Amino acid sequence: MSSPEKLASSVLVPGFDGTTAPDWLRRKVADGLGGAILFGRNVVDDEQVAALSAQLRAERPDVLVGIDEEGGDVTRLDVATGSFVPGPLALGAADDVELTTSVAAALGERLAACGVTINFAPCADLTLAAEDPSIGVRAFGSDPVKASPHVAAYITGLQKYGVAASAKHFPGHGAATDDSHHAMPVLPRTEAELHEIELVPFKAAIAAGVRAVMTGHLVVPAWGELPSTLNPKALTDVLRGELGFTGAIVTDALDMGAVAGELGKTEGVGRASVRALIAGADALCLGGVSFEEDELNRIAAVIAAAVESGELPLERLAEASERVAALGAPPVSTPIVPVDHQLGLEAARKALRIQGSPKLAGPPLVIDIETKPIVAAGPMPWGLGSHLTGLVPGTRTLKVTGNEIATAIDAVQGARDLVVVTREAHRHPEVREFLGWLRESSVEYIRVETGVPGPDSDDGPRIDTFSGSYVSLRAAAEYLA
Repeated sequence: MSSPEKLASSVLVPGFDGTTAPDWLRRKVADGLGGAILFGRNVVDDEQVAALSAQLRAERPDVLVGIDEEGGDVTRLDVATGSFVPGPLALGAADDVELTTSVAAALGERLAACGVTINFAPCADLTLAAEDPSIGVRAFGSDPVKASPHVAAYITGLQKYGVAASAKHFPGHGAATDDSHHAMPVLPRTEAELHEIELVPFKAAIAAGVRAVMTGHLVVPAWGELPSTLNPKALTDVLRGELGFTGAIVTDALDMGAVAGELGKTEGVGRASVRALIAGADALCLGGVSFEEDELNRIAAVIAAAVESGELPLERLAEASERVAALGAPPVSTPIVPVDHQLGLEAARKALRIQGSPKLAGPPLVIDIETKPIVAAGPMPWGLGSHLTGLVPGTRTLKVTGNEIATAIDAVQGARDLVVVTREAHRHPEVREFLGWLRESSVEYIRVETGVPGPDSDDGPRIDTFSGSYVSLRAAAEYLA
């Protein structure tokens, strides 16, 4: 059995800066580091990602190469353009399980060509709270019975090419109203309610053979005061015991505020790492921020010290190490091919929900109201204006933030064929106020909502896309044109 220091390094999966592997990262991988997570900051195009993965694999063949490629609003490969496939909520709205499998298979084939070994997707969460700041369009829906077949289909398609899927965020984030990037969410469920609602999609994921499950940083009072990531009741008793999961348990990023807390990036992550391993976690993601060699060494030292003190059994750490190595198995060798939007467009078109007759009589004014995306998505191209400009000559476009609503009010004066594009308008008071002003002013407009449709209503023509992906916006533009 390897030393505690070696085993500690072998379960760490950090993020880093750069579009090539830094020398320190290559040294750490050669010396047994578990792997690395790729973010938008690490991506130029598929060829570059494949070269980066090959750099890491040249140091050690079983290195884990992970990515958050959910499609839709959360994409890394298409961070510069918007995703080539719609997101989960759009796939749930289309409600074609075979289509979901095909979309996930196309994504899996592309990831395999890029050398990725595990995709931290799909979300097995449910969209349950209107004010939810972190899941929304990332889930397949709100009904566990209807969403579960899509979770299973996504896993089947993705894993076809040897890329491991990771159902997340156990036991389910959708009913929580805090974002674990910043604070500790609480899931107000009894154990019976969990089994009837949140855990249903995870059971489907396990039945479909998902190779990994990612934890959520949220407290279930029925399981005690610890968040699930650090909670033996959640991971060992429920996920492994009651649900029978035998694959790898991956933590959500341990540098997030909900678990690292005030202790900070190294000490906080080190202590969270020990507690996650004791609870039953295997791969420790250190992802949203970039790490450096000395920080990883200090975190590994905290884990090794916990073994030396008897707090963390050496056998538990060795077990976790074996499961992480299994996630580094190279995917099926497939060639890189140009991205084909046709399948994604097919799914996006099928997902559109149409109210009234949202058709243009002439060149429109398109107002894209750009609100802050969820943290997991980050900034990327969004908006309908650029799509309609190419389809309808004479289209005028205006992109405003929520703080620039006055500009939008001035622009609509006397406008004809007005299109207003929003992203979860119900969560942004300034956008709700603007829409209310439009209704009170009897201004005729077409509404395009790209997020979760909220409780607000429009009497006039409307298109819901359920995704802000490139293909979903394109599908809406084609319908209008």
